[in-house]
Amino acid sequence: MFDRRSIYAVTLLLAIAGCSRDTTTESAPAASPPGPPQVQAQAPVPESAHKKIVVLGDSLTAGLGLADSQAYPARLQEKLRAARYDWDVVNAGVSGDTSAAGLARLDWALDQDNIRILVLELGANDGLRGLPVDEMQKNLSAIIERAQAKHIAVLLAGMEAPPNFGPDYTVSFRQAYRDLAAHYHVTFLPFLLDNVAGHTGLNQADGIHPNEQGARIVADTVWTKLKPMVDATS
Repeated sequence: MFDRRSIYAVTLLLAIAGCSRDTTTESAPAASPPGPPQVQAQAPVPESAHKKIVVLGDSLTAGLGLADSQAYPARLQEKLRAARYDWDVVNAGVSGDTSAAGLARLDWALDQDNIRILVLELGANDGLRGLPVDEMQKNLSAIIERAQAKHIAVLLAGMEAPPNFGPDYTVSFRQAYRDLAAHYHVTFLPFLLDNVAGHTGLNQADGIHPNEQGARIVADTVWTKLKPMVDATS
């Protein structure tokens, strides 16, 4: 029997194979080729007295295949409003980003006033490309350290690696997130796509990116960790 994380990892492997046959279709978080991320032009975020949550991630955060209002960061904003929290959520997701790309644009992502929480969702593309786990861990460490230096609380979202690089890589990839959470004492969500990965009805045709319903569940999962952080900061 395979658990949902195993199904997700196998799906990632199949997506890689599919990408090798047709490079014109974006069907995985690592849809763009290796190299500097192509950051889409975004309007400046208006400053306000509201506390801010920045969600730094890849296509899973950017909401590939969804309307902006359907991506899970937008759903988190809805939850904050419904609970009468005067907080703003900033979606800093860029499709194709590796941990290195996320680190490279960290200053841009944090170049705002009143940021109190960073949701860190990166690493899926490192796993898809089989990049060294120690390099990913080093990049995520640098992001966490720079956020903490600014007195920004961090919520670290773990991901899973595909199985094609062998069990040692898969285990070390998963353990890297746990080690980071323990070392830096940050709030930890072991798997961003818990209860979504492997469920056909909750994902788009590529089997990797959540559909609208799946994104709602991802937001619910993140909210269980995020709400206590908001309460503590408030």
